Formats: sequence, C-alpha cells, structure tokens
Amino acid sequence: MVRALTKSGLLLVLPLLLFCRSELLPQDSTSTQLNTSGSVAIDGHSTPYLIRHLPVSSFPELPAAIQEQLNLRGCLIPQTYEAHRPENVVHASLERPGSSDWAVLCSAQGTVSLLVFFGSGSSQPFTLSSALETERLQKHVPSGTLGFNWGIDPASPQQVHEAQAGMAPRPPLLNHDALADTLVDRHTIYHFYLKSAWIVLEMQD
Repeated sequence: MVRALTKSGLLLVLPLLLFCRSELLPQDSTSTQLNTSGSVAIDGHSTPYLIRHLPVSSFPELPAAIQEQLNLRGCLIPQTYEAHRPENVVHASLERPGSSDWAVLCSAQGTVSLLVFFGSGSSQPFTLSSALETERLQKHVPSGTLGFNWGIDPASPQQVHEAQAGMAPRPPLLNHDALADTLVDRHTIYHFYLKSAWIVLEMQD
C-alpha cells in the first residue's frame, strides 16, 4: 500500500531520491575521452597541448564501407584548433571529373594519416602522408597551449587556378578537384591525381 508522505517526510526522502537518480544517469564523458592532452618540449621548456577528436560516427555522410574501414583502423578524426564544425573529412572528385571520392585525416595510436578513398571501389585507400600528432602542434592562445594545426579541404579547379595566379607561365585549369593539405596559418599544398599517380601541384613561392 502506498502511503502519503507528510511534508517533513518528503523533505527527508527527496534528497535520497535525487542522489539515486544522479547515480543512475550515465555521465557524459565522451568529449573528455576523445581529447588527447600532454606536454612536449619546446626550446627546453615543457609546453602543454590539447587535441580534440571526433568519432567516425560524427560524419554520417561517409559511405558505410569507408566508415567500417576507418573503425577497423581505430580512427578518430582530429580537429584543428580553429574548428567551428566537424572537419577533416572531405568529399570531392579527386580521381577524375565527376567521381565521388573521400579524403580523411585518421588519428590512431598517436599517428595521423591522410587517407584517400576512391569511389571506383578500390579496397584499400591511398596514404598520402602521415605524421605523429605531436608533430602537428601550434600555439594559438595566449596561455601558450598548443593545438592541432593540420587540416584538409576540397579544392576545385578554379580555386587551384586562383592560387596559381602569380605564376608565369600560369598552369592550365585542372579538369577535376585537388586536395588542399594545410598547416593552419602556415602553408597549403595541393595533391592532385594525374595518370594513376598523386602529384603535388606547383605553386608560387
């Protein structure tokens, strides 16, 4: 039988109920678990860093087969220190005009790899470059804390052509997308797939 609680009884039981509820609710520690922090030596001084990652599931637009490969590799997607939305997953026509291809920065076991998956069905991605996460750090706040500075973006033929505007002679317009590979606030290189091989496009110094 359920008995009505008096006002004094309610005051005694309510804190206990709140305590039990807080113990039963799962704690949101996902963001903490996806961060990597530590310190590196710079000019003989220990400097802290913080790298934020997102899980592959944060990019539902990725084809299921690619998501599966990334998860098998244990990939997380590192985010640059200036990120305001999920980044470092690129969809573009990288193999040829009109193709549907993907490029991803995959961070696993402390190493970041730039992977490219062609939509034509290749079972294994291209690895264009890789580096330790701690080799892609840069100061970005007055406190001196370092953040991740490697980002990738699609580059249309027109965008690449504009980036080559100061060159003489100016290279001809490309016929499909390139992949912009950037160290934030430093420099960008452009990877381009040409005649079954990846090249780095020439740019003005």
